[in-house]
Amino acid sequence: MADRYRFRNAIPEPGTRASVLNYVPPAEGDVPGEVVLRLYDPIDSWGGDWGVSSKEFATVLAQLPTETSTIRLHINSPGGEVFEAVAILNQLRAHPANVVAVVDGLAASAASFLAAGADELIMGENSQLMIHDAWGITIGDATDMRKAGDLLDRLSNNIASIYAAKAGGTTEDWRTAMLAESWYSAQEALDTGLADSIAGEPADAPDAKNALPEWKYSNRDEAPAPLIAAKGGFPQRLRDRQNVNDKAHRLS
Repeated sequence: MADRYRFRNAIPEPGTRASVLNYVPPAEGDVPGEVVLRLYDPIDSWGGDWGVSSKEFATVLAQLPTETSTIRLHINSPGGEVFEAVAILNQLRAHPANVVAVVDGLAASAASFLAAGADELIMGENSQLMIHDAWGITIGDATDMRKAGDLLDRLSNNIASIYAAKAGGTTEDWRTAMLAESWYSAQEALDTGLADSIAGEPADAPDAKNALPEWKYSNRDEAPAPLIAAKGGFPQRLRDRQNVNDKAHRLS
């Protein structure tokens, strides 16, 4: 979910690519009108060796058969840039096909709200989903820092609204869960309403890349229980704590 700045001399050469967002053409015996895409990389505006960009994703969508009625987007990604993920999500929203996100391993950070924004979200057995606040790097004076903080708050509130639209609750509830960095097992994602079902264990899904530097935890086993653990079930004690924090912030 990081909003990152990079050096221009770090752009990979055109055509170089370690892995791609795979379009799997329909084969005999497949469900008519259903295509499979695999997002097994970070979400990154450079694309190429850095990850999958919204531009590359748009190119793949444009190549799909016109009779495509269902897109199954398999995800195993640590996330990446907010605006790139939002652009990909809006591309999928604009496509006439029904979009089914399938988390094969990990949908973290920006990949989590991309998955939650699909028409249907299926968690693979033993898969995980992680949500956290937007993160970024800023260089400048105090005014620049305050502007950056305001921008990150707006980005995070926008992201929280995607979780709320999927699972219920308020943007404020989800923002609190994001600030705590909440990790969900497949069952926890289902219980909280972020996921619609749990599928069988996927075959030959590669391991997701290691935790990013801004994460508090590296996986679900290291993280505490998520703050929102049931659909619409944000505990009153946490609402009270958030109200106290908000009041203290206003008085400071």
